[in-house]
Amino acid sequence: MRCMVIIKATRESEAGVMPSEQLLAAMGKFNEELVKAGVMLAGEGLQPSAKGVRVQFSGSSRMVVDGPFAETKELIAGFWLWQVKSMDEAIAWVRRCPNPFEGDSEIEIRPVFEPEDFGEEFTPELREQEERLRAQIAARS
Repeated sequence: MRCMVIIKATRESEAGVMPSEQLLAAMGKFNEELVKAGVMLAGEGLQPSAKGVRVQFSGSSRMVVDGPFAETKELIAGFWLWQVKSMDEAIAWVRRCPNPFEGDSEIEIRPVFEPEDFGEEFTPELREQEERLRAQIAARS
């Protein structure tokens, strides 16, 4: 199963406080372990929400809202995309992860939808389109 592992933002990460050299080295080592194990598909840190925007949808209208966003506990500071056998395996990897911040922090694990999760609504034509798009993305890498 694929899962997204979400590193929740903190006041410090939202303020632009950069990780220490020690933490960067520890995360680098952890990422190497993930890659060697064939778990890590992607992973990145994100800039503070002050540098981002949200696009709000209401019917056919769109409204752009500039950051920063107030609810730090709902913001994301970084993510990984992992391929694991089970949620238990993902949890085991997160338990080995260095604490992403100096103080308290939180990491959320969410399964990624797979084609079979969508049922009959995901027609053979839509599946073919999805596969074609994934192949195009892979070819660019």
